[in-house]
Amino acid sequence: MSRPGGSKNSSKKPTETPKSNERNEYIPSFIAKKPFYVDDATSQDDYLEHQRLQSQKNHDPLSTSKWYDRGKTVGTKATKYRKGACENCGSISHKAKDCLQRKRKLGAKWTGRDIAGDEKVEDMKLGWDAKRDRWNGYEASEYQEVIEEYNTIEGMKKKAAGEDGEDGEGEGDEEGAKYEEETDMGRQQSTSTRNLRLREDTAKYLLNLDLDSAKYDPKTRSMMDTATSTNELIAEDGFERASGDAAEFERATRYAWETQERGDRDKIHMQANPTEAQLTRKRKAEDDTRKQEDRKKLLTDKYGSQDAIAASKSQLLLGSAPVASNEKYVEYDERGKIKGAPEKKEKSMYVEDVLVNNHTAVWGSWWRDFKWGYACCHSTVKNSFCTGEAGREAAEQAEMIGKGLLAIMP
Repeated sequence: MSRPGGSKNSSKKPTETPKSNERNEYIPSFIAKKPFYVDDATSQDDYLEHQRLQSQKNHDPLSTSKWYDRGKTVGTKATKYRKGACENCGSISHKAKDCLQRKRKLGAKWTGRDIAGDEKVEDMKLGWDAKRDRWNGYEASEYQEVIEEYNTIEGMKKKAAGEDGEDGEGEGDEEGAKYEEETDMGRQQSTSTRNLRLREDTAKYLLNLDLDSAKYDPKTRSMMDTATSTNELIAEDGFERASGDAAEFERATRYAWETQERGDRDKIHMQANPTEAQLTRKRKAEDDTRKQEDRKKLLTDKYGSQDAIAASKSQLLLGSAPVASNEKYVEYDERGKIKGAPEKKEKSMYVEDVLVNNHTAVWGSWWRDFKWGYACCHSTVKNSFCTGEAGREAAEQAEMIGKGLLAIMP
């Protein structure tokens, strides 16, 4: 029974406008406005349909996408060339321009031998993500070979390490691997890790903003010094830590590394116990200094001091008289000889000034008419007996007579 005054359709609710269609006046126009490529017919109910996540109806999702069977052949190999097949390998599934085999000297079309199988060709309809997925179609079983090779190499390394450590100190492999990284102290890090700059460091090209300072080379990532540089130190890596306590700390760290590498009994660790490391290094430096002094004293007692040796050497060179200054002024010419000094004849390796057969001059001291002779007697016969002044006059008269005879001859 219906209530008095009521109607049959009074129980129906009025049609409500969906909330998605209620326009919000606070949404900017560049968001609410539809782009030109959006079809209005598809989004009449919701004026912000173009801003919501669209469902991909016509595309295969990446999770369900299928990949083709690579290298799979269909049927059996053909025994003779077929019309329309690849001219190079003889496969019917592709043309010669798409053939992936090496170019034959004579293709299968002309030889009819070694016909390749027909590959399986599929019509793939992949979505946007599936076509760009670099791992789509990857065969995970192929990576098993890499894993097996790695396990084989690791087994060989462990076996070699076990053989070397049979008569050693006997530390376990697990304990050695546990503390290997700690004792390494960062020296075996990869190059890419060690070259990273700390966030607290200041770039070297910002330390000196002068235009004439060192230039930054982006290729080597270092500062290149120039001839007109106003700050030469900036071109060196870590120059600001080259003096003072920083240099001392650097030497201490290097000494700690060396003791770790050598495996000394008194090896130190700068980070674990810096106080003990400092005391150990100081004691080591004192021992080295004491040993050096003892060795110097031993050599001094055996051979004498350097000052005494120098003094005795000077006495041997100059005698017992004290060293006196010399005020003699000397000038040298361009040949390195003393100016004004008498000319000294240089001695040769041959015998000189040997007079034979009563000659007063040596052979070759006189020359005339392309002949050598003696200057004392004008004789041109070597090893002849000297005739003296008489022989010279006789030679001149003979020459005059010879010239007169030539003058009167017709």
